[in-house]
Amino acid sequence: MRFSIAFLALCGAVAQGFVMPQQQQQQQRRLQSSSALSMVIDPSMVGRLEGIRRSYQALTERLGDPDVLADSKLLQRVMSERAQTEEVVLAFDEYCQLKEELDGAKELFQEAGDDPEMKEMARSEMKEIEPKLEELEARMKILLLPKDPNDARNIMLEIRAGTGGSEASIFAGDLLDVYRKYIISQGWQAVIIDESAGDDGGYKNIVMEVKGEMVYSKLKWEAGVHRVQRVPATESQGRVHTSTATVAVMPECDEVDVNIDPKDIEMSTMRSGGAGGQNVNKVETAVDLLHKPTGIRIKCTQERSQLKNKELAMKMLMSKLYDMENEKREMEERARRGIQVGTGGRSEKIRTYNWKDSRCSDHRIGQNYPLSQFLNGDIDPIINEMIAKDQEEKLREITEQTAAA
Repeated sequence: MRFSIAFLALCGAVAQGFVMPQQQQQQQRRLQSSSALSMVIDPSMVGRLEGIRRSYQALTERLGDPDVLADSKLLQRVMSERAQTEEVVLAFDEYCQLKEELDGAKELFQEAGDDPEMKEMARSEMKEIEPKLEELEARMKILLLPKDPNDARNIMLEIRAGTGGSEASIFAGDLLDVYRKYIISQGWQAVIIDESAGDDGGYKNIVMEVKGEMVYSKLKWEAGVHRVQRVPATESQGRVHTSTATVAVMPECDEVDVNIDPKDIEMSTMRSGGAGGQNVNKVETAVDLLHKPTGIRIKCTQERSQLKNKELAMKMLMSKLYDMENEKREMEERARRGIQVGTGGRSEKIRTYNWKDSRCSDHRIGQNYPLSQFLNGDIDPIINEMIAKDQEEKLREITEQTAAA
Protein backbone atom coordinates (compact mmCIF):
# COMPACT_ATOMS: atom_id res chain seq x y z
CA MET A 1 0.00 0.00 0.00
CA ARG A 2 1.73 3.19 -1.18
CA PHE A 3 0.70 6.65 -0.03
CA SER A 4 2.07 10.03 -1.08
CA ILE A 5 2.35 13.06 1.20
CA ALA A 6 -0.36 14.72 -0.88
CA PHE A 7 -2.58 11.71 -0.30
CA LEU A 8 -2.02 11.96 3.45
CA ALA A 9 -3.07 15.60 3.43
CA LEU A 10 -6.14 14.70 1.42
CA CYS A 11 -7.08 11.93 3.85
CA GLY A 12 -6.83 14.41 6.71
CA ALA A 13 -9.38 16.56 4.91
CA VAL A 14 -11.57 13.58 4.18
CA ALA A 15 -11.41 12.52 7.82
CA GLN A 16 -12.85 15.86 8.84
CA GLY A 17 -15.53 15.51 6.20
CA PHE A 18 -16.74 12.25 7.67
CA VAL A 19 -16.84 13.45 11.24
CA MET A 20 -18.35 16.85 10.43
CA PRO A 21 -21.33 16.43 8.09
CA GLN A 22 -21.97 20.17 7.99
CA GLN A 23 -18.62 20.65 6.23
CA GLN A 24 -18.97 17.87 3.66
CA GLN A 25 -19.47 20.26 0.73
CA GLN A 26 -16.27 22.10 1.58
CA GLN A 27 -14.35 18.82 1.91
CA GLN A 28 -15.87 17.63 -1.37
CA ARG A 29 -14.41 20.64 -3.16
CA ARG A 30 -11.01 19.85 -1.68
CA LEU A 31 -11.27 16.30 -2.96
CA GLN A 32 -12.26 17.36 -6.45
CA SER A 33 -9.38 19.83 -6.65
CA SER A 34 -6.77 17.16 -5.86
CA SER A 35 -5.15 14.92 -8.47
CA ALA A 36 -2.72 13.14 -6.13
CA LEU A 37 -4.65 9.90 -5.66
CA SER A 38 -3.90 6.70 -7.50
CA MET A 39 -6.96 5.14 -9.06
CA VAL A 40 -5.88 1.63 -8.10
CA ILE A 41 -6.31 0.24 -4.60
CA ASP A 42 -3.48 -1.92 -3.35
CA PRO A 43 -4.19 -5.68 -3.91
CA SER A 44 -3.77 -6.41 -0.20
CA MET A 45 -6.39 -3.80 0.59
CA VAL A 46 -8.75 -5.30 -1.99
CA GLY A 47 -8.29 -8.72 -0.36
CA ARG A 48 -9.08 -7.28 3.04
CA LEU A 49 -12.18 -5.51 1.72
CA GLU A 50 -13.42 -8.65 0.01
CA GLY A 51 -12.97 -10.58 3.25
CA ILE A 52 -14.99 -7.96 5.15
CA ARG A 53 -17.71 -8.17 2.50
CA ARG A 54 -17.88 -11.97 2.81
CA SER A 55 -18.23 -11.69 6.58
CA TYR A 56 -20.93 -9.04 6.15
CA GLN A 57 -22.86 -11.30 3.76
CA ALA A 58 -22.56 -14.22 6.18
CA LEU A 59 -23.91 -12.08 9.02
CA THR A 60 -26.77 -10.93 6.78
CA GLU A 61 -27.68 -14.56 6.12
CA ARG A 62 -27.60 -15.31 9.85
CA LEU A 63 -30.30 -12.69 10.42
CA GLY A 64 -32.69 -15.09 8.70
CA ASP A 65 -31.62 -18.08 10.82
CA PRO A 66 -34.51 -19.23 13.08
CA ASP A 67 -32.05 -20.06 15.89
CA VAL A 68 -30.68 -16.52 15.80
CA LEU A 69 -34.13 -14.97 15.66
CA ALA A 70 -35.19 -17.02 18.69
CA ASP A 71 -32.28 -15.70 20.81
CA SER A 72 -32.63 -11.94 21.40
CA LYS A 73 -29.08 -11.52 22.76
CA LEU A 74 -27.54 -13.44 19.86
CA LEU A 75 -29.67 -11.48 17.39
CA GLN A 76 -28.50 -8.20 18.92
CA ARG A 77 -24.86 -9.31 18.71
CA VAL A 78 -25.17 -10.37 15.06
CA MET A 79 -26.90 -7.07 14.18
CA SER A 80 -24.20 -5.11 15.99
CA GLU A 81 -21.34 -6.95 14.23
CA ARG A 82 -23.03 -6.46 10.88
CA ALA A 83 -23.59 -2.74 11.51
CA GLN A 84 -19.89 -2.23 12.30
CA THR A 85 -18.87 -3.24 8.76
CA GLU A 86 -21.87 -2.03 6.78
CA GLU A 87 -20.46 1.38 5.90
CA VAL A 88 -17.20 0.05 4.50
CA VAL A 89 -18.98 -2.73 2.57
CA LEU A 90 -21.39 -0.27 0.95
CA ALA A 91 -18.48 2.01 0.05
CA PHE A 92 -16.55 -0.93 -1.45
CA ASP A 93 -19.61 -2.04 -3.48
CA GLU A 94 -19.97 1.48 -4.86
CA TYR A 95 -16.25 1.61 -5.61
CA CYS A 96 -16.38 -1.67 -7.53
CA GLN A 97 -19.38 -0.47 -9.54
CA LEU A 98 -17.68 2.82 -10.44
CA LYS A 99 -14.45 0.99 -11.31
CA GLU A 100 -16.36 -1.14 -13.80
CA GLU A 101 -17.92 1.97 -15.30
CA LEU A 102 -14.50 3.63 -15.57
CA ASP A 103 -13.01 0.56 -17.27
CA GLY A 104 -15.94 0.61 -19.70
CA ALA A 105 -15.39 4.30 -20.47
CA LYS A 106 -11.68 3.67 -21.11
CA GLU A 107 -12.50 0.78 -23.40
CA LEU A 108 -14.99 2.96 -25.27
CA PHE A 109 -12.32 5.65 -25.67
CA GLN A 110 -9.89 3.12 -27.17
CA GLU A 111 -12.50 1.72 -29.55
CA ALA A 112 -13.70 5.17 -30.66
CA GLY A 113 -10.87 5.43 -33.17
CA ASP A 114 -11.17 8.68 -35.14
CA ASP A 115 -14.71 9.45 -33.88
CA PRO A 116 -14.25 12.72 -31.92
CA GLU A 117 -17.79 12.74 -30.47
CA MET A 118 -17.43 9.20 -29.11
CA LYS A 119 -14.03 10.04 -27.65
CA GLU A 120 -15.35 13.20 -26.02
CA MET A 121 -18.27 11.29 -24.51
CA ALA A 122 -15.92 8.66 -23.07
CA ARG A 123 -13.53 11.35 -21.80
CA SER A 124 -16.40 13.22 -20.12
CA GLU A 125 -17.56 10.04 -18.38
CA MET A 126 -14.05 9.34 -17.10
CA LYS A 127 -13.75 12.87 -15.72
CA GLU A 128 -17.04 12.40 -13.89
CA ILE A 129 -16.13 9.01 -12.40
CA GLU A 130 -12.51 9.61 -11.35
CA PRO A 131 -13.18 12.13 -8.51
CA LYS A 132 -15.84 9.79 -7.08
CA LEU A 133 -13.37 6.91 -7.08
CA GLU A 134 -10.73 9.07 -5.41
CA GLU A 135 -13.15 10.08 -2.68
CA LEU A 136 -14.27 6.48 -2.09
CA GLU A 137 -10.68 5.22 -1.95
CA ALA A 138 -9.76 7.80 0.70
CA ARG A 139 -12.96 7.07 2.58
CA MET A 140 -12.36 3.32 2.66
CA LYS A 141 -8.80 3.75 3.90
CA ILE A 142 -10.12 5.84 6.78
CA LEU A 143 -12.86 3.30 7.54
CA LEU A 144 -10.21 0.58 7.72
CA LEU A 145 -8.10 2.42 10.27
CA PRO A 146 -7.68 0.61 13.63
CA LYS A 147 -10.59 1.37 15.94
CA ASP A 148 -10.61 1.82 19.71
CA PRO A 149 -12.18 -1.36 21.12
CA ASN A 150 -13.88 0.72 23.81
CA ASP A 151 -15.63 3.13 21.43
CA ALA A 152 -19.01 1.38 21.59
CA ARG A 153 -19.07 1.19 25.40
CA ASN A 154 -21.17 3.21 27.82
CA ILE A 155 -19.24 5.31 30.31
CA MET A 156 -18.90 6.62 33.81
CA LEU A 157 -18.30 10.38 33.58
CA GLU A 158 -16.67 11.90 36.65
CA ILE A 159 -16.23 15.64 37.16
CA ARG A 160 -14.07 16.64 40.12
CA ALA A 161 -13.40 20.20 41.32
CA GLY A 162 -9.69 21.03 41.30
CA THR A 163 -7.80 24.13 42.40
CA GLY A 164 -9.83 27.25 43.10
CA GLY A 165 -11.98 26.47 46.14
CA SER A 166 -15.69 27.21 45.81
CA GLU A 167 -15.23 28.59 42.29
CA ALA A 168 -13.81 25.24 41.17
CA SER A 169 -16.96 23.52 42.46
CA ILE A 170 -19.18 26.03 40.65
CA PHE A 171 -17.18 25.46 37.46
CA ALA A 172 -17.61 21.69 37.87
CA GLY A 173 -21.35 22.33 37.95
CA ASP A 174 -21.07 24.40 34.76
CA LEU A 175 -19.30 21.52 33.01
CA LEU A 176 -22.03 19.16 34.17
CA ASP A 177 -24.66 21.45 32.59
CA VAL A 178 -22.73 21.46 29.30
CA TYR A 179 -22.44 17.68 29.19
CA ARG A 180 -26.10 17.24 30.08
CA LYS A 181 -27.07 19.41 27.11
CA TYR A 182 -24.74 17.46 24.83
CA ILE A 183 -26.05 14.11 26.10
CA ILE A 184 -29.63 15.20 25.34
CA SER A 185 -28.62 16.36 21.84
CA GLN A 186 -27.12 12.92 21.16
CA GLY A 187 -30.19 11.04 22.36
CA TRP A 188 -28.25 9.35 25.17
CA GLN A 189 -29.43 8.70 28.73
CA ALA A 190 -27.63 9.82 31.89
CA VAL A 191 -28.12 8.93 35.55
CA ILE A 192 -26.26 10.49 38.48
CA ILE A 193 -24.49 7.75 40.42
CA ASP A 194 -22.71 9.78 43.09
CA GLU A 195 -22.44 13.46 44.00
CA SER A 196 -20.93 15.77 46.59
CA ALA A 197 -22.31 19.31 46.53
CA GLY A 198 -20.04 22.36 46.73
CA ASP A 199 -20.29 24.80 49.64
CA ASP A 200 -21.41 27.69 47.41
CA GLY A 201 -23.02 25.76 44.58
CA GLY A 202 -21.85 23.31 41.98
CA TYR A 203 -20.15 20.06 42.92
CA LYS A 204 -16.96 18.97 44.61
CA ASN A 205 -17.39 15.68 42.79
CA ILE A 206 -20.11 14.12 40.65
CA VAL A 207 -20.33 10.85 38.72
CA MET A 208 -22.80 10.12 35.92
CA GLU A 209 -23.49 6.91 34.08
CA VAL A 210 -24.05 7.69 30.39
CA LYS A 211 -25.64 5.14 28.07
CA GLY A 212 -26.20 5.32 24.34
CA GLU A 213 -24.70 4.66 20.93
CA MET A 214 -20.91 5.06 20.71
CA VAL A 215 -20.75 7.19 23.88
CA TYR A 216 -17.08 6.56 24.69
CA SER A 217 -16.00 7.26 21.09
CA LYS A 218 -17.01 10.91 21.54
CA LEU A 219 -16.78 11.79 25.21
CA LYS A 220 -13.32 10.22 25.66
CA TRP A 221 -11.91 13.42 24.12
CA GLU A 222 -13.24 15.41 27.12
CA ALA A 223 -10.97 13.64 29.62
CA GLY A 224 -8.38 15.87 31.25
CA VAL A 225 -8.01 19.13 33.15
CA HIS A 226 -10.36 21.99 32.22
CA ARG A 227 -9.27 25.49 33.29
CA VAL A 228 -11.52 28.53 33.69
CA GLN A 229 -10.51 32.20 33.90
CA ARG A 230 -13.28 34.51 35.11
CA VAL A 231 -14.50 36.69 37.97
CA PRO A 232 -16.19 34.27 40.38
CA ALA A 233 -19.64 34.96 41.78
CA THR A 234 -18.02 34.81 45.22
CA GLU A 235 -15.42 37.51 44.33
CA SER A 236 -16.26 40.95 45.76
CA GLN A 237 -13.25 42.86 44.33
CA GLY A 238 -13.89 41.97 40.67
CA ARG A 239 -10.60 40.10 40.27
CA VAL A 240 -10.19 37.34 37.68
CA HIS A 241 -9.50 33.93 39.22
CA THR A 242 -8.14 30.78 37.60
CA SER A 243 -9.77 27.53 38.67
CA THR A 244 -9.76 23.97 37.36
CA ALA A 245 -11.89 20.85 37.20
CA THR A 246 -10.85 17.38 36.13
CA VAL A 247 -13.00 15.23 33.86
CA ALA A 248 -12.52 11.46 33.82
CA VAL A 249 -14.26 9.36 31.16
CA MET A 250 -14.24 5.69 32.11
CA PRO A 251 -15.60 2.99 29.79
CA GLU A 252 -18.01 0.65 31.55
CA CYS A 253 -16.87 -2.92 32.00
CA ASP A 254 -17.87 -6.14 33.74
CA GLU A 255 -16.31 -9.09 35.54
CA VAL A 256 -14.90 -10.40 32.26
CA ASP A 257 -12.82 -7.22 31.79
CA VAL A 258 -11.76 -6.75 35.42
CA ASN A 259 -11.17 -9.48 37.98
CA ILE A 260 -11.39 -8.17 41.55
CA ASP A 261 -10.33 -10.39 44.42
CA PRO A 262 -12.94 -10.11 47.23
CA LYS A 263 -10.05 -10.14 49.71
CA ASP A 264 -8.90 -6.80 48.26
CA ILE A 265 -12.22 -5.13 49.10
CA GLU A 266 -12.97 -3.54 52.45
CA MET A 267 -16.62 -2.51 52.79
CA SER A 268 -18.43 -0.55 55.45
CA THR A 269 -22.00 0.75 55.65
CA MET A 270 -23.56 3.91 57.03
CA ARG A 271 -26.77 5.89 57.03
CA SER A 272 -27.25 7.95 53.88
CA GLY A 273 -28.87 10.93 55.61
CA GLY A 274 -30.61 13.80 53.85
CA ALA A 275 -33.82 13.49 51.84
CA GLY A 276 -35.20 10.09 50.98
CA GLY A 277 -37.57 9.09 53.74
CA GLN A 278 -37.39 7.22 56.99
CA ASN A 279 -35.64 4.16 55.56
CA VAL A 280 -32.70 6.19 54.20
CA ASN A 281 -32.14 8.07 57.46
CA LYS A 282 -32.54 5.17 59.91
CA VAL A 283 -31.15 2.17 57.98
CA GLU A 284 -27.54 1.79 56.89
CA THR A 285 -28.14 1.88 53.14
CA ALA A 286 -24.99 3.80 52.12
CA VAL A 287 -21.88 1.83 51.12
CA ASP A 288 -18.20 2.75 51.46
CA LEU A 289 -15.84 0.56 49.40
CA LEU A 290 -12.05 0.59 49.67
CA HIS A 291 -9.89 -1.22 47.13
CA LYS A 292 -6.77 -1.88 49.22
CA PRO A 293 -4.19 -2.48 46.42
CA THR A 294 -4.90 0.88 44.73
CA GLY A 295 -6.36 2.90 47.60
CA ILE A 296 -9.44 3.77 45.50
CA ARG A 297 -12.35 4.64 47.78
CA ILE A 298 -15.95 4.85 46.60
CA LYS A 299 -18.97 5.96 48.57
CA CYS A 300 -22.41 5.33 47.15
CA THR A 301 -25.57 6.76 48.69
CA GLN A 302 -27.87 7.16 45.68
CA GLU A 303 -30.10 4.12 46.09
CA ARG A 304 -32.54 3.35 48.90
CA SER A 305 -31.16 -0.14 49.49
CA GLN A 306 -27.73 -1.28 50.61
CA LEU A 307 -27.60 -4.02 47.96
CA LYS A 308 -28.18 -1.60 45.09
CA ASN A 309 -25.63 0.85 46.48
CA LYS A 310 -23.10 -1.98 46.73
CA GLU A 311 -23.75 -2.97 43.11
CA LEU A 312 -23.29 0.63 41.98
CA ALA A 313 -20.12 1.04 44.02
CA MET A 314 -18.67 -2.16 42.53
CA LYS A 315 -19.62 -0.97 39.05
CA MET A 316 -17.80 2.32 39.64
CA LEU A 317 -14.78 0.52 41.06
CA MET A 318 -14.53 -1.81 38.06
CA SER A 319 -14.76 1.16 35.70
CA LYS A 320 -12.00 3.00 37.57
CA LEU A 321 -9.69 -0.03 37.59
CA TYR A 322 -10.38 -0.71 33.92
CA ASP A 323 -9.75 2.95 33.11
CA MET A 324 -6.42 2.89 34.94
CA GLU A 325 -5.27 -0.14 32.96
CA ASN A 326 -6.67 1.30 29.74
CA GLU A 327 -4.88 4.62 30.30
CA LYS A 328 -1.62 2.79 30.90
CA ARG A 329 -1.99 0.88 27.62
CA GLU A 330 -2.91 4.06 25.73
CA MET A 331 0.09 5.95 27.09
CA GLU A 332 2.40 3.11 26.05
CA GLU A 333 0.82 3.00 22.60
CA ARG A 334 1.05 6.77 22.17
CA ALA A 335 4.70 6.69 23.19
CA ARG A 336 5.35 3.93 20.67
CA ARG A 337 3.58 5.80 17.90
CA GLY A 338 4.91 9.23 18.86
CA ILE A 339 1.42 10.72 18.99
CA GLN A 340 1.37 14.48 19.59
CA VAL A 341 -2.41 15.11 19.74
CA GLY A 342 -2.64 15.18 23.52
CA THR A 343 -1.31 12.65 25.99
CA GLY A 344 -4.72 11.14 26.67
CA GLY A 345 -4.06 11.34 30.41
CA ARG A 346 -6.49 12.84 32.91
CA SER A 347 -3.72 15.11 34.24
CA GLU A 348 -3.32 16.83 30.87
CA LYS A 349 -4.61 20.40 30.63
CA ILE A 350 -6.81 20.15 27.56
CA ARG A 351 -8.85 23.36 27.50
CA THR A 352 -9.10 26.91 28.87
CA TYR A 353 -12.34 28.90 29.10
CA ASN A 354 -11.82 32.66 29.14
CA TRP A 355 -14.98 34.54 30.17
CA LYS A 356 -13.55 38.01 29.46
CA ASP A 357 -12.75 37.19 25.83
CA SER A 358 -15.71 34.78 25.44
CA ARG A 359 -13.25 32.19 24.17
CA CYS A 360 -12.84 28.44 24.56
CA SER A 361 -9.30 27.31 23.66
CA ASP A 362 -8.42 23.67 23.06
CA HIS A 363 -4.68 23.24 23.64
CA ARG A 364 -4.39 19.85 21.94
CA ILE A 365 -5.38 21.16 18.52
CA GLY A 366 -4.49 24.82 19.01
CA GLN A 367 -7.92 26.16 18.07
CA ASN A 368 -10.34 28.63 19.62
CA TYR A 369 -14.13 28.36 19.73
CA PRO A 370 -16.89 30.74 20.90
CA LEU A 371 -17.49 30.26 24.62
CA SER A 372 -21.26 30.53 24.11
CA GLN A 373 -21.12 27.58 21.70
CA PHE A 374 -19.50 25.39 24.34
CA LEU A 375 -21.85 26.51 27.12
CA ASN A 376 -24.81 25.62 24.91
CA GLY A 377 -23.55 22.05 24.73
CA ASP A 378 -22.44 22.31 21.09
CA ILE A 379 -19.13 20.51 21.53
CA ASP A 380 -19.27 18.36 18.39
CA PRO A 381 -16.97 20.71 16.41
CA ILE A 382 -14.22 20.26 19.02
CA ILE A 383 -14.75 16.50 19.30
CA ASN A 384 -14.86 16.09 15.53
CA GLU A 385 -11.59 17.97 15.13
CA MET A 386 -9.96 15.67 17.69
CA ILE A 387 -11.24 12.62 15.81
CA ALA A 388 -9.87 14.04 12.55
CA LYS A 389 -6.46 14.69 14.15
CA ASP A 390 -6.38 11.16 15.51
CA GLN A 391 -7.16 9.78 12.05
CA GLU A 392 -4.37 11.88 10.54
CA GLU A 393 -1.90 10.47 13.05
CA LYS A 394 -2.94 6.90 12.21
CA LEU A 395 -2.68 7.59 8.48
CA ARG A 396 0.74 9.12 8.97
CA GLU A 397 1.89 6.03 10.85
CA ILE A 398 0.66 3.78 8.03
CA THR A 399 2.50 5.99 5.51
CA GLU A 400 5.76 5.78 7.46
CA GLN A 401 5.46 2.03 7.90
CA THR A 402 4.78 1.60 4.17
CA ALA A 403 7.72 3.80 3.22
CA ALA A 404 10.03 1.78 5.49
CA ALA A 405 8.83 -1.58 4.11
